[in-house]
Amino acid sequence: MSRVERQGSGNPAKPRIAVVLKGYPRLSETFIAQEILSLETSGADITIVSLRHPTDGKTHPVHAKIAAPVVYLPEYLYQEPLRVLRGWWHARTQPGYQAARRAWLADLKRDPTPNRIRRWGQALVLAAELDPAISMLYAHFLHTPGSVARYAAGISHRPWSVSAHAKDIWLTPEWEKREKLADCAWAVTCTAYGHAHLDSLAPGKTTLSYHGLDLAALPSPPETRPPRRGENQDDRIELVSVGRAVPKKGFDGLLRALASLPPDLYWRWTHIGGGGELGKLKQQAETLKISERITWKGARAQAEVFDAYHEADLFILPSRIAEDGDRDGLPNVLMEAASQGLCCLASDVAGVSELLTHGETGWLTPIDDVDALAAAITTLARDPVQRLKLGAAGLDRVTHCFDHAAGLSIIRERLGISAGPLDETMDAAQ
Repeated sequence: MSRVERQGSGNPAKPRIAVVLKGYPRLSETFIAQEILSLETSGADITIVSLRHPTDGKTHPVHAKIAAPVVYLPEYLYQEPLRVLRGWWHARTQPGYQAARRAWLADLKRDPTPNRIRRWGQALVLAAELDPAISMLYAHFLHTPGSVARYAAGISHRPWSVSAHAKDIWLTPEWEKREKLADCAWAVTCTAYGHAHLDSLAPGKTTLSYHGLDLAALPSPPETRPPRRGENQDDRIELVSVGRAVPKKGFDGLLRALASLPPDLYWRWTHIGGGGELGKLKQQAETLKISERITWKGARAQAEVFDAYHEADLFILPSRIAEDGDRDGLPNVLMEAASQGLCCLASDVAGVSELLTHGETGWLTPIDDVDALAAAITTLARDPVQRLKLGAAGLDRVTHCFDHAAGLSIIRERLGISAGPLDETMDAAQ
């Protein structure tokens, strides 16, 4: 039995789908796990294919509910040379091998990197080991997972589709995006901002599908929040941010803004998330002499993140467009914070304004404007009535516009999954 084959015969009436991910499970990709669980609940037979082994030490509760088997492709080809050789030996006999190889060589000519070679090797293994009953491949992220899915689908003459999000849209070369969108059966993306870009490259190929939240599975917002104003240490304002320590999140700018807050404003900032620049940020906080007011929690499971939302007065996400063009789409953590009635302050970048309307459902500041960010924190810290008003409006917007069921129905329809238990539950609630 192949490694990419579900044990047992399965239910032949269910769509058999291989979902290709860069890594699984990942704490920062709760929305993907929730989508997989919802597709399973709707009747899909899922096999998860991961290009990397997990690096997070924890998981979210949603991961424990997913029944799909997980197959890990060779993360680096030299680690499993016999498996890669067997993959090539079998894949070369498949009907689409020569055409897929020509497509890969054309890509390699324009992108002569070890990464491009690795994706071809992973695709050979996937195409060779894929259970014949699996009818389609569905990749999350347009860049590397999309490449592996595209090559493997071409080799095995299967359709493939893709869900595009943020970094994968903005750091993938335009020639590659055009060709992948032309080649895939369909694509979805989770912001109108990203959709406008992809639709300009391949008109009509991409559909907007907000991934949203499974609101029924989330904790209820706290009934009340303390009317803190930061007037003394016992009344200090609790600020929280959730996000990886990477340039596009803008946490270095936030540290500068925090350092410039009025001396008579008492505050504490909690950061949740891992990331390669965490050490650099901690050193910056030391240099700015604000480290004693900061708690660095690192990556945390979802329950701990929601505890932090409940304890906070203000959520801050100062995202920017990084020098390499990387940027957020519509960060899931913003929707999560808003779902708890927590006032949200964010940079007006990418798809953030699709959730937060300045002064109505949240507070927006210009990108990389440290003075404006500090002024906004000060204003909101000293105005608990405004925070409660914006938090309530943000909760209302998430509830009515960002429930995951609407986006899921689009994806489910494209995957050929008929109405299932999820629909019955929704119908009963209406």
